Amino acid sequence: MHREKTGRKRYMLRELLDNVREKAPLIQNITNYVTANDCANITLACGASPIMSDCKEEAEDMSRICWGLNINMGTLNPRKAETMVLAGRCYNEKNKPVILDPVGVGASGYRKALAAELMKNIKFQAIKGNISEIRSLITGGTGSRGVDADQGEAVTEVNLKSYIEMAQDFAKETGAVILITGAIDIAADSSRAFAVRGGHETMSRITGCGCMLGSLLAAFEGANPKKPLEAAAAAAAAMSLCGERACRRMVKEQAGNASCRTWLIDEMYKLSGEELEKGADYELYEKGHVVICRH
Repeated sequence: MHREKTGRKRYMLRELLDNVREKAPLIQNITNYVTANDCANITLACGASPIMSDCKEEAEDMSRICWGLNINMGTLNPRKAETMVLAGRCYNEKNKPVILDPVGVGASGYRKALAAELMKNIKFQAIKGNISEIRSLITGGTGSRGVDADQGEAVTEVNLKSYIEMAQDFAKETGAVILITGAIDIAADSSRAFAVRGGHETMSRITGCGCMLGSLLAAFEGANPKKPLEAAAAAAAAMSLCGERACRRMVKEQAGNASCRTWLIDEMYKLSGEELEKGADYELYEKGHVVICRH
């Protein structure tokens, strides 16, 4: 693999986090009540501000004052679903980024139908999910293990390039940046892709890590609307880096997953743009070839 090419901008990811902290974007979350508090706190920790509103009567007003919208399908009901469609349209009218986190989309026919309705009616700037959720969106299938990815589909070194191609094809179809989460995260548009490494296996035992990343993604996209792919990669890299640090502390102090969740938010609060740039582990692919490698 090639090292970073001479002449390319050195701080590719640093500036993206710095923008979040400098602009402090206000982000609306229509999200999962199981993890709403953690999503609000990770949003604050990265330097943005959250509004946790799922009231349709507020949708128009929220779209005026907020910089972006995160739609999370974790805990659904018809009232919330109606708000998602209405709010997404309001943000589209104002050319503000909308993020879709299709949690558990393959688990039921209702989730599959709602996801199809959302994608029909809303233009998403980014769509984030584990490999099973993204595959369900692509195929319209059902049968995933609730909110968890099927380990048989996990992104590995062996299948990485084929999943990058799948993500890029889906990005071309939807016009959205696709962020596939896992042991290796993939952030892709129709022509480029980041493979982001890091994180820790313990993160899969902390309820809400995926939802927190969705909120983080909305904050990065809101603060960097002209760099949607880079924003997605930076959000994934920040979550991986902070997760690693929190999990190392958990092991050192012989603590449990609840402490690790708190430390994850703490690490995000402390993370600087320079630390993100130095600590991020990623490759950038263009036309199937690695053009930047940062390990």
